[in-house]
Amino acid sequence: MSLIAAVILFGAWGVGHADVPKPDDIMACNDEAQEAARKGDDSRAASPNTKDHSRAADARRSDAPSATVSGDTRAADPQTDGMDPDGAKDPVYQAAYRTCMRKAGF
Repeated sequence: MSLIAAVILFGAWGVGHADVPKPDDIMACNDEAQEAARKGDDSRAASPNTKDHSRAADARRSDAPSATVSGDTRAADPQTDGMDPDGAKDPVYQAAYRTCMRKAGF
């Protein structure tokens, strides 16, 4: 019986604590997104969606990160955490960054 409880406890721990991107992951995805943005329409990276266009427009309007109600400046979409602020102004960059983070397991 205690073995079952241990399996459930440790299984729940793994589900409740997602991995956080390391600086190397962030740097690699920023590099990949920069290359995709440089190629523009010729890029084979993911196509920007409506949210990418909206976030890029918001980033172009304001250089400062907007704080949430709790004062937290982290991105609402965890796949955009660590994104280069200048790159965030480009929807192609955003789409490529999110795709890279998703492929890396984030």
